[in-house]
Amino acid sequence: MGSLETEKTVTGYAARDSSGHLSPYTYNLRKKGPEDVIVKVIYCGICHSDLVQMRNEMGMSHYPMVPGHEVVGIVTEIGSEVKKFKVGEHVGVGCIVGSCRSCGNCNQSMEQYCSKRIWTYNDVNHDGTPTQGGFASSMVVDQMFVVRIPENLPLEQAAPLLCAGVTVFSPMKHFAMTEPGKKCGILGLGGVGHMGVKIAKAFGLHVTVISSSDKKKEEAMEVLGADAYLVSKDTEKMMEAAESLDYIMDTIPVAHPLEPYLALLKTNGKLVMLGVVPEPLHFVTPLLILGRRSIAGSFIGSMEETQETLDFCAEKKVSSMIEVVGLDYINTAMERLEKNDVRYRFVVDVAASKLDN
Repeated sequence: MGSLETEKTVTGYAARDSSGHLSPYTYNLRKKGPEDVIVKVIYCGICHSDLVQMRNEMGMSHYPMVPGHEVVGIVTEIGSEVKKFKVGEHVGVGCIVGSCRSCGNCNQSMEQYCSKRIWTYNDVNHDGTPTQGGFASSMVVDQMFVVRIPENLPLEQAAPLLCAGVTVFSPMKHFAMTEPGKKCGILGLGGVGHMGVKIAKAFGLHVTVISSSDKKKEEAMEVLGADAYLVSKDTEKMMEAAESLDYIMDTIPVAHPLEPYLALLKTNGKLVMLGVVPEPLHFVTPLLILGRRSIAGSFIGSMEETQETLDFCAEKKVSSMIEVVGLDYINTAMERLEKNDVRYRFVVDVAASKLDN
């Protein structure tokens, strides 16, 4: 990715240490290469994994770190070999901005599983510069890792689809969870979980939300459109629902027991893990063996699937429930996110913050 011009200086909001506190930070974008696009950031969603990275909960964080991987913006410049995009188009950038392009996963359009994938932030570009995310005025991104925002999809609505949306869409397609009438459980009703409900309903599935209390029941059923609601602490109702679900999408990002949910699956049922849990989970094997059940994992989606997610949601008019905030509110938003005090996704209006001014 050769250099074509001098570096551009931009401003973002960065964490400087594991406290995770974000403050203004000015840095150089990497030089634009022939296959790169420069994106002016308009909106950026906030994901729970941003908290994990900012606070070094996985022990792999590097600072200063500009988070943000649900990035929506407008193309302001393109490299000489860019064919996919034109200046002025609305585009999105998700969790990764690079891969090796030659391994088996890359050759099968599964670049999200490439062992040399490059994360949108807290990583290193091919040219050795650090990657920085979407809580900033601009980004430079290889055209392969940029997707087009459909014209009828509001930009602020597109942001959560670039991580939360594709995170549920990809396994639904891969594990054939798209047959109308099949019964799907959504475990956890946060940013990813609420998208799971909406996308599952758009596929025609019967959806049961599983939560630790009944405080979200009315919203889950009357607003999000779930068909049923289970409180995991209600032992009697959990027993009545035993062996009733074909699939469960587990979106919980903290340690939790698996046995109660495995018992809800029919024979051949699948529990698909989507939450990033930084500690071991435990279960007893008879719950798998005696029902030929499976525990699987899935990570975001390919670039093709990300584009398909956007197009699908635009066509089906699937929207996420969001709260739009400014960058001056971002630390408060992170504190609220940690307390699960958001319904259901924060989206930062980056452009309105006028960072480069």
